Amino acid sequence: MRIVCVAGARPNFMKIKPVVDALDARGADTMLVHTGQHFDAAMSDVFFDELGLRPPDRHLGAGSGTHGEQTARVLVGVETLLAEEPADIVVVVGDVNSTVAASLAAAKAGCLVAHVEAGLRSRDWTMPEEVNRVVTDRLSDYLFSPSADAVENLRAEGYRDDQIHLVGNVMIDTLLANVERARRRPTLGALGVEEGAYGLITLHRPANVDDPAMLRTLTDVLGEIAKDLPLVFPVHPRTRARLAEMALAPGITLTDPMGYLDFIALEASAKVVLTDSGGVQEETSALGVACITLRENTERPVTVELGTNVVVGRDPQRIRDEARRAINDGPKPSQEIPGWDGHAGDRIADVLLRGGGPEGHVRPTDR
Repeated sequence: MRIVCVAGARPNFMKIKPVVDALDARGADTMLVHTGQHFDAAMSDVFFDELGLRPPDRHLGAGSGTHGEQTARVLVGVETLLAEEPADIVVVVGDVNSTVAASLAAAKAGCLVAHVEAGLRSRDWTMPEEVNRVVTDRLSDYLFSPSADAVENLRAEGYRDDQIHLVGNVMIDTLLANVERARRRPTLGALGVEEGAYGLITLHRPANVDDPAMLRTLTDVLGEIAKDLPLVFPVHPRTRARLAEMALAPGITLTDPMGYLDFIALEASAKVVLTDSGGVQEETSALGVACITLRENTERPVTVELGTNVVVGRDPQRIRDEARRAINDGPKPSQEIPGWDGHAGDRIADVLLRGGGPEGHVRPTDR
């Protein structure tokens, strides 16, 4: 049985690593494919180097472009690959354009499709990621969910129990395997900050950074918070050009995009993290760090219910109030999240290698 694992963008690499490692440890015939959705050193190469993720067997070179252009290039690339290298199962992770494109190509090629991080729902159709999640789940045979709420979403949408597997969170596998190594790096000293005496910012969602008025609103309130707590802001490439036109408060330190280990070092020692990233909501909950999500919704409600996350939207007063509370009181009490234990990749590999696939799947060649 050949298993093709597909990744293409920065958040994918942390998610595919535990799966590839677990399959390799069990002697599976595994091919790793990099679609090239993220292609520069800061957004791609550094993650392979720091995580010890083995070099991809194939690199499709999809590159950037509009959603349609990028999705189409990955679709054609994976379709061509599967014609040359037939596979039994194609594993996709997360919710980026590479995820939905690879799952569509695999389904049309008659492969079993396995979606890692299945069932997450924000119910916000303005988010391209929500479209990608829902379509990928519909195309998938194996639905690997990180939390109980994701399982309930899938059951409510009519998926069969034999398709759904509550396996835990692969992002947390990678976090737990690397956090102590990250803490030993000189990251904080290089930035002139001390443990527990700064905040961390990440912003990249189009709703936050593409509208100049909204970005100005957010940077203004972040500037107010920076008067009480210095803030470090690793700037996503899509945000850099827009910030260049704005004068930021002196308490906000901008940096280039960071590698995984440096970012985890900053995240683990921050007093509070202000973010619009889904993965950061998960990581902060596992690390016990206060997280303020600058969105109106989250596809990861378990981080609010059991973790340290608070969703405040984009209202400046709510952001200020929650930041003040986090600075004064620290993170809200959290609980252990089931399955976030460092072994999600192992559970996924065990399911895939049982063979046969879920009930009811008929390959085109078997019809």
